[in-house]
Amino acid sequence: MHSVLALETSCDESAAAVVRSTANGDIEVLASQIASQVQEHALWGGVVPEIASRLHVEAMPFLVNAVLRESALPIHELDAIAATVTPGLVGALMVASVTGRTLAALHQISFLGIHHLEGHLASVYLGNYSPSPPYLVLLVSGGHTELIRVGPHGLMERLGRSHDDAVGEAFDKVARLLGLGYPGGPAIQAKATEGDPKRFSLPKGKISMPSGGFHPYDFSFSGLKTAMLRIVNGLRASGGALPLADLAASFERVVAEVLVEHSFRCAMDHNLNHLVMVGGVAANRRLRQLMKRQGEILGVTVSMAPLKYCTDNAAMIGAAALGRLQRGVLATSCETGVAARWQLERADALYESLPAF
Repeated sequence: MHSVLALETSCDESAAAVVRSTANGDIEVLASQIASQVQEHALWGGVVPEIASRLHVEAMPFLVNAVLRESALPIHELDAIAATVTPGLVGALMVASVTGRTLAALHQISFLGIHHLEGHLASVYLGNYSPSPPYLVLLVSGGHTELIRVGPHGLMERLGRSHDDAVGEAFDKVARLLGLGYPGGPAIQAKATEGDPKRFSLPKGKISMPSGGFHPYDFSFSGLKTAMLRIVNGLRASGGALPLADLAASFERVVAEVLVEHSFRCAMDHNLNHLVMVGGVAANRRLRQLMKRQGEILGVTVSMAPLKYCTDNAAMIGAAALGRLQRGVLATSCETGVAARWQLERADALYESLPAF
């Protein structure tokens, strides 16, 4: 069994957690704390990197003390301290990375730098059911929309991606267009419950391939956003109040259908009978319902990250660290920095003797 103190500051959530593996291979969350910055960034309609970094610095000491106290595990009894080191906002990433490396050096504990997306992939293991590889993951968040095949021994291969905005960004921009506030995902979901999801016909974006035809798994949301803008401008020009509920419901429906259609097409084409959904947008009610319904129709098992671990949190970073420890990873160099971007397929480089960046 292993125990880990995990830290997460890749964007606008300051988080710390203590997790440990059990004798039967499950993951137990002993403590998890999140300091949300939503109210501060809502004033600006999106995340302001400088504000995010400052608030991380203010919150992190209190979060670390809180989770260590709640877990009742002395820091010197931990097997490792883990922190997100890529991808994300560089100034924000530095807070968790420097905190983690400093604590690891002070207490002579291993430090593990974790890829943020690997954390999201590991969030499904915080639920009641742990999938066995190989399986397909739909990762949908504010910064990422990807289809990833997870194989034995932690092998990860990206099979599909967005060519423009991530789906979470599309939600934020459409919510801003409709005047529904920030963050866009919860705002659109709340308004959509009152609306007619079929009132407006909206396009499902496609990505052309050089050889002809369309990419079967990649995503594009730019056309959908443009269509929403044209509809809204047309309605405003004609006068009267916007049918916000119907607009939100129609947008939410099309996004959910696109994500589900591409995901199951990819799973079936690659003979994967288990589909996992993680990330902040995985908390969307319509998407979860449609995903489960399609899985039942096609005979594909569907697993989802627990709702409280869909958005950014430190427990998922701890879960990824436990997976690395169980596969024999010893440590990340304490000379490792942070990187705004780093391919998930190259995450193993974080554990080589020389720093990856």
